[in-house]
Amino acid sequence: MEKIASFTVNHLKLEKGIYVSRIDKVGKENITTFDIRMTKPNFEPVMNTAEIHTIEHLSATFLRNHPIFKDKIIYFGPMGCRTGFYLLLVGKYSSEAILPLIIELFEFIANFEGGVPGACAKDCGNYLDMNLNMAKYIAQKYLTEILYNINYDNLNYPN
Repeated sequence: MEKIASFTVNHLKLEKGIYVSRIDKVGKENITTFDIRMTKPNFEPVMNTAEIHTIEHLSATFLRNHPIFKDKIIYFGPMGCRTGFYLLLVGKYSSEAILPLIIELFEFIANFEGGVPGACAKDCGNYLDMNLNMAKYIAQKYLTEILYNINYDNLNYPN
């Protein structure tokens, strides 16, 4: 079998950031898959499932209600390695083009107060596995360490 594209990225050189993982043509539409990398792979601890789950609920709710992007959201969800998330958008975008959206998203998470949307037995298959305080902490850390001072190495996959 051929190695899939995401396994060809050198994870020993990969920094936290926002990367275009791939752009696929589906019918007449382009679908851009973003790698939203929140921890440095193989160097930093991965996120726990409770905060990943909370970030996923908050992000999906925020993005699917966003006044500009709501009709372009295909998917937002965690990576199996627990170092970040995938965001799939209808259209052809660069990492730089969605930076304002990602900053807005993580500011929403960092400042969120109240009950996590969908965090009840009727709406979620594992509603008890949530940690809002850690989700907010991780969102603020990502904003401060990466998003507010992003550079080329945090927007383009390493060679």
